[in-house]
Amino acid sequence: MREPAFWYRPRSFKSHALRPLGLLYGAITERRMLRQGFDAGIPVICVGNYHVGGAGKTPTVLALTKLLRELGETPVVLSRGYGGRLKGPVMVDRERHTASDIGDEPLMMVRDVPVVVAHDRLEGVALAKSRGATVILMDDGFQNPRLLKDASLIVIDSERGLGNGKVFPAGPLRAPLKAQLARTDALVLIGNGHAANDVAAELAKRNKPELRARLKPDAASVAQLLGKRVFAFAGIGDPARFFRSLRACGIEVARTRPFADHHMFSQNEIAALAAEAQREQLTLVTTEKDLARLRGREGVPGGIVPFAVQLEFDDPAALRQLISDHLYKARERRFASR
Repeated sequence: MREPAFWYRPRSFKSHALRPLGLLYGAITERRMLRQGFDAGIPVICVGNYHVGGAGKTPTVLALTKLLRELGETPVVLSRGYGGRLKGPVMVDRERHTASDIGDEPLMMVRDVPVVVAHDRLEGVALAKSRGATVILMDDGFQNPRLLKDASLIVIDSERGLGNGKVFPAGPLRAPLKAQLARTDALVLIGNGHAANDVAAELAKRNKPELRARLKPDAASVAQLLGKRVFAFAGIGDPARFFRSLRACGIEVARTRPFADHHMFSQNEIAALAAEAQREQLTLVTTEKDLARLRGREGVPGGIVPFAVQLEFDDPAALRQLISDHLYKARERRFASR
């Protein structure tokens, strides 16, 4: 879906009219979050959002994958496979699966880490453990109580924040903020903005850390596009952020085309984009996640350039200590309960 503009306005008649539905939805979700989850038997680290839409979960998961391997762990990502038709559990295979099978994010992440897609997360845990996982990295699922989480890291775009702070459909929140704060172990603020400072301050009162990070463009991707006029398109949570990132790297963005998050491009849409780019002698560029949805599709023209980014933390030592502490506590708790 495309996020309604009124979610990010301080006052809106539409938001006010939808507030009763938001209160009902929030109450149901909050009650679900109180349920006791199943213990996977190994540490589970969840990377989630307070709100619907994207904020940088996938780059955060990949950054944690690298860190966990440095700590001697064998991480496996557990995803619901949003947008895919397979319920799983299934190990993602780039040679066999497409985004329509298992979703775009799993297909993108599997280049760097084993990924299990499962609508039933317990079945997904069993498959991940059978493949040697020592740590489960949950991509999303913070509000889902099915699985006990040993640590929950919440990702927020520091420039966009949480919009009007209301619960869906009146606003972007998936549950009342207070209920979500209570279950948060750390906040990952991406970018240089200040829109989430109030949230960080609330968590600081609970002695929960704030970790600052930023998306760093891949040098090879930048070099490939410098000196060219590009036509940028994206179907992610915040396409405008992608367009700004291109311009910030000195890339000449002649045209842009935003789509809804997880948009499944039709053959006609891709043909129209390619024709427009060819007519104006522009280079088509998109995100890695969008390109994952195009992979294996018929009629997709060659020459679409993926713009790769990776997440870098301002204080990697603090992140390393946080994850190490939670892994230790998770294993100590399980050992004590034997």
